Amino acid sequence: MIHTDRSWRVLLVSACLLAGLGPSGADAQVSRIEIHTFSSTTLTDQEFLTGKKDGKPVLIAGELRIPRAGTDRLPVVVLLHGSGGVGGNVDDWAQMFNSMGIAAFIVDSFTARGIQTTVNDQDQLGRLAMTVDAYRALEMLAKHPRVDPDRIALMGFSRGGQATLYASLKRFQKMHGPAGAGFAAYIPFYPSCATAYLDDEDVAERPIRIFHGVADDYVPVGPCRAYVGRLRKAGKDVQLTEYPEAHHVFDWSALKSPVRLAQAQTARHCRTEETVNGVVVNSESKQPFTNKDPCVERGATIAYNSQAHAEAQKAVRDLASTVLKGK
Repeated sequence: MIHTDRSWRVLLVSACLLAGLGPSGADAQVSRIEIHTFSSTTLTDQEFLTGKKDGKPVLIAGELRIPRAGTDRLPVVVLLHGSGGVGGNVDDWAQMFNSMGIAAFIVDSFTARGIQTTVNDQDQLGRLAMTVDAYRALEMLAKHPRVDPDRIALMGFSRGGQATLYASLKRFQKMHGPAGAGFAAYIPFYPSCATAYLDDEDVAERPIRIFHGVADDYVPVGPCRAYVGRLRKAGKDVQLTEYPEAHHVFDWSALKSPVRLAQAQTARHCRTEETVNGVVVNSESKQPFTNKDPCVERGATIAYNSQAHAEAQKAVRDLASTVLKGK
């Protein structure tokens, strides 16, 4: 890959962001850390839904953590961050996978786009843009000499969880995914399931495992119950695990006490649906949805829940052992 001055700046900024996250103990689980850049495209949701390919180009960076030396091909989990950017919870999950002998690829979808956070302003990036990043990461990793292209899973959190969930749609894969490559599993944490896309019951024949908190007032679990019900009725391999007292970001152990995000933009009371020409409308008003709609509010809570975190870790370990390690 030829690196321009700009691409090196992206690489260095992202390297500093990602490499500085974990405690020194993480080094014991990692044989090699590589920073990779890969080309992606910034599309609006309408451009994505209509299959446009020639959006604004962007060079994304990510950190590949390889757990052991050698020449064998390893399974990998691609990790997509939430609205706050790459956080400590993403680092924690990467360490867990490394401890299992599974590589982790942490994608930074914000830095190259000049974004620090979308918490207070979700209009900075379309909801489906990170799905494009996930497909481009898959395409890049499938060619890596230490990666088994048949054992690449996708995991995401909040905004990244939404991108992970809908990356499973066969329609989206056909429009934007790499030819001949697909994810082995989809693991969305507290995603929004509130948008009904056309043909959204036609998902990949791979496990989809959603983890959500019942106490989540940022991205409520209700719409996920309805969507999972539709998928299960269609015979898909999907499960929703709910934790009764868990809030948003229940897996971030650094949150010693709940944090109230007073200006956080939340569409918790909105329901949207895709119509003709890729237009997403408010299901109530039938008008094109915007973050200025009356259903969009401000204020949400994030909080750690040790029991939910431990149970989710076990469930993800079991899934990874079965799907990625074949045990």
